Amino acid sequence: MGTSRIFVARMAGLAVFGPDGARIGKVRDVVTTLRVDATPPRVLGLVVELSSRRRIFVPMLRVADVDAAAITLASGSVSLSGFTQRPNETLVLGQLLDAPVTLRDSGEPATVVDAAIEPTRKRDWVVARLAVRRGPRRFRSRSGVSVLPWSAVSGLTLSDRQGTEGLLSVFDAMRPADVAAALSELPRKRQHEVVDALDDERLADVFEELSESDQRELIGHLDVERAADVLEAMSPDDAADLLGELGDEEAGRLLSLMEPEESEPVRRLLTYAARTAGGLMTPEPIVLRPDATVAEALAHVRNPDVPPALASMVFVCRPPSATPTGRYLGCVHAQRLLREAPFELVAGLVDSELARLDPDAGMDEITRYFATYNLVAGPVVDAEDHLLGAVTVDDLLDHLLPDGWRDQPLTDPEVTRA
Repeated sequence: MGTSRIFVARMAGLAVFGPDGARIGKVRDVVTTLRVDATPPRVLGLVVELSSRRRIFVPMLRVADVDAAAITLASGSVSLSGFTQRPNETLVLGQLLDAPVTLRDSGEPATVVDAAIEPTRKRDWVVARLAVRRGPRRFRSRSGVSVLPWSAVSGLTLSDRQGTEGLLSVFDAMRPADVAAALSELPRKRQHEVVDALDDERLADVFEELSESDQRELIGHLDVERAADVLEAMSPDDAADLLGELGDEEAGRLLSLMEPEESEPVRRLLTYAARTAGGLMTPEPIVLRPDATVAEALAHVRNPDVPPALASMVFVCRPPSATPTGRYLGCVHAQRLLREAPFELVAGLVDSELARLDPDAGMDEITRYFATYNLVAGPVVDAEDHLLGAVTVDDLLDHLLPDGWRDQPLTDPEVTRA
């Protein structure tokens, strides 16, 4: 790169060239994400105006060099689709400059007059520093300009600049785990507004990814009827984990409000100790009768609502197919299904030798099981050969990781452009 830091106001109007030296257009703005915390937002790309006056988006990953005179792209191939701003994005020149902020150390008001972007070790660019003029905007001409780290000011986060409707638009395109991470960073009042606006199915997906402390607080915010509806929409094992964090009286009240067919598997899971195979398992694995075909099995595996770990194998049992099932016969791995003809019966493909997990098996035994057999799911079978459910490796990791691990998300809770 030609420079390690550049102020965005100086980029306005810079010529943009392809790798062959051909002029593509000129910079009109810089597009960044909005964040829910004080971490510097990532730069997504540039708004470039072509000679035809059409404005397009150029990802920062396409930028090979930035200097004070021009910007050079690594590839001359760019999308000519017109630029459209997304709900989670902000334009530095068009929206960030002249924005009112508050200095965190003193509480003094200030105004953004410029922003500096810098590259990171991961080849990303971030808005690392802001040039601000201290004092209220009506008096800003009398004050000097200071260059401060992004984290030194408040008033520019996603929740500051977006109402609840805007937050929901952003969250709509995010994975539940990322929504949960973003939600945990919001002020409590804004959390409640978002939770109230989400539908039950989406909220259930998010609840499954929240930390125990956030789950307890937010389930307490909901009225009991809606809390019961959300629990019904959650996976039974996740609902049981959440109820296990509540007092017996509150958990019993919520269970009584759930539909019987939804509460029954949850009640069963609650009879097992939390750190056993019975406490960790999901009671809804893919269960097939021995006369099912490979085509039927693959249709179940392809179901997008089935988590990847559970889709790694199907379990073959005598009727009934709902857990606890009839006699457990064995499992068939998804890879094996892909190698067989669609009309073959799963009964002929069963792996009956794979070891089973006892519902009272502890964490050490479960961990050794997955390490020994290199699996991502394993059957939980009782002494009478009834399949009770399946433990997945993500269930195991959830309990092996230290308390509060969800409060430290691995990835940034943001949406990125393709």
